[in-house]
Amino acid sequence: MFAPKYFSGIEPKNIFCLLLFVLVVPMHIRDVLRGKIPEDLLRLVPSSFDIIGSREKAVAIVELDDALLPYKELVADAIFEVHKNVRAVYRKASERKGEYRVRELELIKGENVTEVIHMEHGYKIKLDVTKVYFSPREATERQRIASQVKPGETVMVMFAGVGPFAIAIAKKQPAVGRIIAIEINPDAYRYMVENIKINKVEHLVYPVLGDVKIEAPRFFNQCDRVVMPLPKGAYLFLDEAVNCLKETGGWIHFYHWSREEDLFTEAFRLVSEAARKRGFTAELRGARKVSPYAPRIYKVAVDVLLTK
Repeated sequence: MFAPKYFSGIEPKNIFCLLLFVLVVPMHIRDVLRGKIPEDLLRLVPSSFDIIGSREKAVAIVELDDALLPYKELVADAIFEVHKNVRAVYRKASERKGEYRVRELELIKGENVTEVIHMEHGYKIKLDVTKVYFSPREATERQRIASQVKPGETVMVMFAGVGPFAIAIAKKQPAVGRIIAIEINPDAYRYMVENIKINKVEHLVYPVLGDVKIEAPRFFNQCDRVVMPLPKGAYLFLDEAVNCLKETGGWIHFYHWSREEDLFTEAFRLVSEAARKRGFTAELRGARKVSPYAPRIYKVAVDVLLTK
């Protein structure tokens, strides 16, 4: 078997494994950019970024340090080289802002594509990245919640966006009773309605356009489970969430931003305080660090069972 001199001392049977490893390890955009941008800036190139869409058409959304802005088109070219399905590369030009949680995006390079169909776990999510909030990084979290839903349950998803949590639940647990999905952004609501049809779950998901504060009281005492996938300010809606549960109690899946040194204490305390107002006892049944938000700050989830 042929083996170059740098394989000297390695058994032939292991050379194949090394070559296979080289072939399957994906190229990183830093590898493409090496020699094209100053060496000291390579460490600032993001190690991950959002790719939203399908194998046929996707967009990339990248967060760039100010020092990389003069090289933003080179970064876009590197993304195109590594991810052949990406048609457009956008830069995050602002934080998420306003009640619709939408950020400004700058098209760095590529086609003027904003609407895509994202694929995850066998279902499709159609959206416009400039008009709605959507995180492809939380596909695993959506599956985690969906796997806990039992047949016959009535589930409320607050801040439902374009419907990823609701659709994930409907596809994972088709014997669910009903999923109520409330969203205030008209664009996100419109996409949610379309996504419900695309995924053929109209008989399971009931979309509601409006403010959770106003719409949730229509469903007080009806739900077995409430999902609150909004880390910024979800605590302001905990009273509504608890009141949506049936008289016997149920589950609250609460999301919050927490500091690294104590990830879950505050989140559980907030749910417990809201539970006590209605005479429930709160029991922490699960806690998970979902994703980083800022240095030493994370989006966390707590699964809390409320009982009388």
